[in-house]
Amino acid sequence: MKLVAPLSAFGRADLAVAGGKGANLGELVRSGFPVPDGFVVTTHAYELGAQGRGVRAELPADLRQAITDAYAGLGGGPVAVRSSATAEDLPGAAFAGQQDTYLNVTGEPALLDAVRRCWDSLWTERAVAYRARLGIEDADVRIAVVVQRMVEAEVAGVLFTANPVTGDRTQLVIDASSGLGEAVVSGLVTPDHYVLDAHGHLTFTPGRREVVVRSAPGGGVIHESGAGERAGRLPDAVVAELGRLGRKVAAHFGRPQDIEWAYAGGRLHLLQARPMTALPPPPVGRLNPLRRRLATVLMEYLPERPYPIDMSTWVPYGPAGLMRNVLGSFGVRRAFDGFLQEEDGVVYRLVPPSPKPAPKVLIAPFLVLAKAMRYDPAKWTRDRRFRDYLAKVEELRSRDLGALPWGELLRVPRQALALVAPVADLRVDYLPGTGLALLRLLVAVRLLGRRELFADLLHGARTRTTDTNEALERLAAVAKRTGALESDPPPAEFARALAAFLDEYGHRETASPILVTPPTWGDAPEVVLGLVKVLSGSTPEQERPARGDALERLLAHPWLRSEGRRALVTRWVEAARAGVAFREDSHFSFTMPQPVLRRALLELGRRLRAAGVLTTPEDVFHLRMEELEEIHDVAALSGAHAERLRELVARRALKREELSGVRLIDPAAIFPPSVTGDALLTGTPAGGGTATGPVKVITKPAEFGRLATGDVLVCPYTNPSWTPLFQHAAAVVVDTGGAASHAAIVAREYGIPAVMGTGTGTSVLKDGQLVTVHGDTGTVTGAS
Repeated sequence: MKLVAPLSAFGRADLAVAGGKGANLGELVRSGFPVPDGFVVTTHAYELGAQGRGVRAELPADLRQAITDAYAGLGGGPVAVRSSATAEDLPGAAFAGQQDTYLNVTGEPALLDAVRRCWDSLWTERAVAYRARLGIEDADVRIAVVVQRMVEAEVAGVLFTANPVTGDRTQLVIDASSGLGEAVVSGLVTPDHYVLDAHGHLTFTPGRREVVVRSAPGGGVIHESGAGERAGRLPDAVVAELGRLGRKVAAHFGRPQDIEWAYAGGRLHLLQARPMTALPPPPVGRLNPLRRRLATVLMEYLPERPYPIDMSTWVPYGPAGLMRNVLGSFGVRRAFDGFLQEEDGVVYRLVPPSPKPAPKVLIAPFLVLAKAMRYDPAKWTRDRRFRDYLAKVEELRSRDLGALPWGELLRVPRQALALVAPVADLRVDYLPGTGLALLRLLVAVRLLGRRELFADLLHGARTRTTDTNEALERLAAVAKRTGALESDPPPAEFARALAAFLDEYGHRETASPILVTPPTWGDAPEVVLGLVKVLSGSTPEQERPARGDALERLLAHPWLRSEGRRALVTRWVEAARAGVAFREDSHFSFTMPQPVLRRALLELGRRLRAAGVLTTPEDVFHLRMEELEEIHDVAALSGAHAERLRELVARRALKREELSGVRLIDPAAIFPPSVTGDALLTGTPAGGGTATGPVKVITKPAEFGRLATGDVLVCPYTNPSWTPLFQHAAAVVVDTGGAASHAAIVAREYGIPAVMGTGTGTSVLKDGQLVTVHGDTGTVTGAS
């Protein structure tokens, strides 16, 4: 129960006593790094000297004596006094700037006062709010104080052992300026900027030295104008030494570090080291066309960071796992293996997969042809396997999950996942016919010189997406007739219509088909009400351009005058449409187990909350399925097992919060910037024509109701849930996706311009901005 001890007495395991800063600095001292001498006023001293959120005016005599004795041991000169809370400098929560630091503290009275003020900074409004945002309980936090000999720096700053902007772990980034490092850390100056790569190549950008912070006579610091300060870069030898120290510190702690340093009297000093937080994933490097195409699809399917429960259930067993199995059956390996990488139990990076051929790929053409001859996509719903699948889904849906004992409830997620396994066989059997029909039609229209008709020829396909959108229109008509959107509660007629709609279509995803954690329409009916609000609005003022009948235009070709040829081409078109319908309808049907799986997981979460393990049912998403299956009896869950689960959830939630503003992959790696001329954005042309209108940025399904007729819909991703909006949008611009994505297909169906894969549309364009979307060229320009 020491009140005060030297830095060398602590290591990384002493967080509870020395706080994050003290534990890390002690670890550096023990390992021989150049750290200024100092001591720690421990958390035991805080508990003795503070009462609740208040701090005693006078410290206990034995504590005062311990602090002043340690101060005398440093020589009694100027010191830096830094807060060191037990929740800071952790992976996922740096707490940078949340507690106070005092520089150039001179004399015993000033030191004791600085210690008291550091304690008090644990309870400032900003510190309390920060902890609340991270879900850290106030009662769980204590604070220590680090006191170090003051370094009168000639130059000081910050060293990042990875590039904080690009995530490149091979680069070190140094920001430096004259005087104390406070000027750099507080953002008071534009610092000198150094980037050092793994080969020792250095890039230097000079700063402006607007302010220089120096120690003031008698204590404290002063801010001086840097106008007369001599500009100049650090000697190459100093930069090289900083790089060597930085890499050594990062290797010691096992992760990239944010290091404060000072240079004085020809020596470097390390003042602090903490894990870098909110660090982007490492760059994926140059992608070949196939990997870029796969990345485009995956980005569209991953608008949200997967949770651990996603990674252990729906990601490997749902549509992504299904397509991996399909491609594997034709000799393509590693199509969707390891594309999501985890750190500290949380997904932090998307790496586009690199499919590899297996020997079986040599006979794949014969397998494809044989299956295409045997399995007609137009008849897939009559397949006995599909009927059995629907019956099993209905049986699982009908179960009362709340009434099941823990053991039976724990088996439901695996039962839901097992339903999906046979679906891969249906895909394996019927997709070859789909691909062959589309390829045959494409070759035919090209030979006839009518390539431009290909997309329009597919529009006649009747799909479950078409059914969904028409059912939404009927629901919107009921809402408009009954005034349901202005009534609370809504009229009985609309309530019945909504319940019937959700019973048939409620399993549609709101965000992603490959994640289980986002709610479906049935779990979030407010999304459907948002669509109803849009659809029940006024009819679009501008008429959609008539496309005419593409089939009739094709059949008018001189080579197709004979009845036999006309009949043959008509069958080819119908077969291609059936293939399109199979793609859409199989997606619609194969996600049916998803809401059952989600409800079972949330019921497990509710019971764990009742047992005191979780704070909310949704906290179960931070656990993996195998971790849930280790709980044999929730009623008997207690002790070390319960505490371990609580710690896992808290740590992963903290890491997820840290990464909340970090992308899984840099969009520039997939959609290289190519804006030219007067274009605001450039992407993939996906829907012909041109349209002008005000921008409406819609980032999630909960915002659907914001779209007005004639708006240019700008969104980060799309899936079938978004497509009803296209009836009222003038055009659509999407960050992700390509010409074959759902958004592109439906945009062409409605005859509105679409630009996909812009990468940055939602950040470049702003609400109300008037733009023109050129669907034929894939550009977005400003409108006069």
